[in-house]
Amino acid sequence: MATKKQTGIKKTRSYATVVYPDSAPENWVEILRDLKFNAIISPLHDKDVNPDSGEIKKPHYHVLFLFDGPKTADQARELAELIGGVGIETLNSVRGYARYLCHMDNPEKYQYSPDDVVVIGSEDYFTLISLPTDKYRLIKEMITWCKENQNFMYCDLLDFAMENRDDWYRCLSDNGTFVIKEYLKSQNFKRKMKAEENDENI
Repeated sequence: MATKKQTGIKKTRSYATVVYPDSAPENWVEILRDLKFNAIISPLHDKDVNPDSGEIKKPHYHVLFLFDGPKTADQARELAELIGGVGIETLNSVRGYARYLCHMDNPEKYQYSPDDVVVIGSEDYFTLISLPTDKYRLIKEMITWCKENQNFMYCDLLDFAMENRDDWYRCLSDNGTFVIKEYLKSQNFKRKMKAEENDENI
């Protein structure tokens, strides 16, 4: 009896496939849910451009499979075919592909919203895609928003984040609050000092 080592068949826990809505079953997402393994579905990629022709590519979804145990490419392909998936890709970096679902590291491509990603199972997409540099970018975005809107109340920023920006809200809830609060505190102090100076000059 051949052992796994002897067969030379490689197994891994993560694969990806592409689903085209016009050729997949209408209930392909429900089928995927019924398969009972972790998967992450990209937003509909309907604004991708072919770099050679400049034409819009055929709308499609990228689907990331995250199995609890190792699977062969053939096993993953069989599951992909159940949802109309085209091809199967073995992944070198789960985080890299998870970020590619929204083109996070490809600024030359259309940027899709992480809020539109669909998670099936127990994976936390935002934890999966997080990089240390993301925190600094989000803090910069929040400071810019405060300045552009002349809004220097932490509660207003938090309310806005809760309603409109899940990534900001996560940053504030995890470890971004200290810097933001210090920034808002100093801005309010500076505004108060300027107001007092103006009163003295009247």
